[in-house]
Amino acid sequence: MSLRHKIMLGVILLVFIPIVLMGSITYKLFNGAIEKQTENFYANSLLETDRKIQYALNEMNVISDLSITQPVIQQFLKRKYTGELRENEGAASRQLLTELNNLLLSHPKITSLTLYNQNELVHSSRAAPAATYEMLKQQPWYGQMRALNGRPLWLGPFENSTATDQQLTHVRTIKDYYSLDDIGTLVLTVKTDAVDHVFWEAGTIKEGEMMVVNHQGLVLFSKSGQHLGKQMSFPFLQSHEERHAYVDTYEGEQTFITYYPSQISGWYLVALTPLNQMYAETAGIRNLALGLLVFALLSVILFDVLFIRKLVHSIISVVKALRLAESGKFTEIRQGSEVYRDESGLLVRGFNRMSGQIQELIRRVEVEQERKKEAEMQALVAQINPHFIYNSLETINSMAVLQGNKEISRLVISLGKLLRISISETQELVPIATELEHVKHYLFIQMCRFGDKLNYEMELPDTWKRHLTLKLIVQPIVENALYHGIEPMQEQGVIRIRVMEVGNDLVVEVADNGHGIEPSRLEELFAGRQQSTDKTKHRGVGMKNVHDRLRIRFGGSYGIMVCSTRGEGTIVRIRMPRILADGQGGGAGQ
Repeated sequence: MSLRHKIMLGVILLVFIPIVLMGSITYKLFNGAIEKQTENFYANSLLETDRKIQYALNEMNVISDLSITQPVIQQFLKRKYTGELRENEGAASRQLLTELNNLLLSHPKITSLTLYNQNELVHSSRAAPAATYEMLKQQPWYGQMRALNGRPLWLGPFENSTATDQQLTHVRTIKDYYSLDDIGTLVLTVKTDAVDHVFWEAGTIKEGEMMVVNHQGLVLFSKSGQHLGKQMSFPFLQSHEERHAYVDTYEGEQTFITYYPSQISGWYLVALTPLNQMYAETAGIRNLALGLLVFALLSVILFDVLFIRKLVHSIISVVKALRLAESGKFTEIRQGSEVYRDESGLLVRGFNRMSGQIQELIRRVEVEQERKKEAEMQALVAQINPHFIYNSLETINSMAVLQGNKEISRLVISLGKLLRISISETQELVPIATELEHVKHYLFIQMCRFGDKLNYEMELPDTWKRHLTLKLIVQPIVENALYHGIEPMQEQGVIRIRVMEVGNDLVVEVADNGHGIEPSRLEELFAGRQQSTDKTKHRGVGMKNVHDRLRIRFGGSYGIMVCSTRGEGTIVRIRMPRILADGQGGGAGQ
């Protein structure tokens, strides 16, 4: 991808896409706020409508409560032979029926009365034949009515198949006033005027609809008067969500649906609002977002034409000059009319200056290389051949053997092996056994010097002999123990060296019974501030050097730890990972 395309991509990602996201998110948030406001509005409206419906129906409940406790109905239902009313139409019977009708039919909204005892139909004020008791028991709502144990059950205009006209139906079980035994069933039909009036006054958004459905989706009432008796499929009837609002398709149109269960058992109040009406106010925000999108697109195009193209032209000129510089040809970029006084012009002028400086540096490097070659030749001439040293030591050893001086012979042999390990080993990692062999030769030479004043112990289990360690890390620690701890002592000094396992790592412990190290001196050793006295300036590479080498090679969790007490000796622990000579094992060195 070219630089111009990358810059355009960056502008699109940083300007164009954020504007699109900002407009989309703002539009979505505003729509969400409208949905929330609509949900809250309908929540209040539906609850208020349900309260008014319940208030209107409670008036019928009160009349029903008062009527079924009257002696005339109680005595009528407890007659053993209700057929007497039909066989003997005397004045007493007619008077009883008149009282029954006057109790309940006196209310203008009650249109009919039907009364059953525990076996059969005993009275009906309807002109059309009423349902028999057997037909009544087969109704789907009969079990629900019995479960209410005397409390009223309201049925919508299309829920009672025994009613010939579409009116509200009030049904309930009649209890004996004294024993509370079931003695009959009351069925009242009521005009829908009261409920219809409540829906006419219900508040909805423009072109919104409000209706009452039962748990099967049957429309019982609607504000518009449409879809009455029609079976609707609402998802909330199968699964009740905590939120009483959602968006679904209704009559082929996306609709915002709000619902609440009614206090009337089995009824739901539903409000429906077309989304296009609900989101009509968001059209302005949507148009503004589209306008900003178009403006941003035009701005990106102008930015490319007026700035990016010229900037990329300057960079391309520099790139071409750099490609020539790769082949050793340093040329100056011509500063024509396309080079401006901004950063692109500074880039071209800076390259021209850099090109001149590089040519000067190349000339200087060539001179320095010539001098370096001359110095290397002189160093080769002055270098002592290590084989000459080994041959000389062999000659000294042979002379010592011929003269019978075995002590000098052993000393020369140890010195030769010590030099051979120090000089000839080129690899960075050596077996622990080789490293400790180097320490043995060093200690042998020192014992020849100190005599009985120095002794040492070395413990290396066979398990760890093949494990690798850094070259020359134990000898500097032993040297420090010898010169700083044991040399100032009057009594015999002992150095103990042992290799042990600590967790997943190996530790080489060097302990002595010397004078110990002062804290200030220990700080100097680790800081690398060795005093340049004749006695110390040529002794090893120092504990700090060993510590730094371990950390650089294996990681910050490895190195050395020093524990020292004045007059009681010093313990130095060298911690390293376990690395087998064949490349197996764990640790930072893998």
